[in-house]
Amino acid sequence: MLNTAIIMGRLVADPELRRTDSDISVTSFTLAVDRSYAKSATDRQTDFIDIVAWRNTADFVCKYFRKGQLVAVQGSIQTRTYTDKEGHKRKDFKVFASNVHFAEPKRDKKTDEPHKAPDVESDEFEEVPSDDLPF
Repeated sequence: MLNTAIIMGRLVADPELRRTDSDISVTSFTLAVDRSYAKSATDRQTDFIDIVAWRNTADFVCKYFRKGQLVAVQGSIQTRTYTDKEGHKRKDFKVFASNVHFAEPKRDKKTDEPHKAPDVESDEFEEVPSDDLPF
């Protein structure tokens, strides 16, 4: 059997780190994922996918990711069924993340724009004489 999910979307809120009674890191977060199609004359719809990350993955997510960032998640889908307060049977699913990746360039904190490489003409580069190279 195969159960693999790969999802890319934007974080709806900052992830928050929690710990179990056994001191295991866990976080839950939601990604807003645009559908890849739209009916003619309508806007593209967005799905809100719940993600759960454990241990080092949870620590990584909470340390480096913030609301609005584009994130790629690889994991598996798990479902559960339950009965709500009114007695109706419900089904819930979540993606359990095994890997979480940055999906856009790092933003500059001052300007909130993607990080840009320095200009080739700037003083940040130093020319190395060719006779000093080991090859």
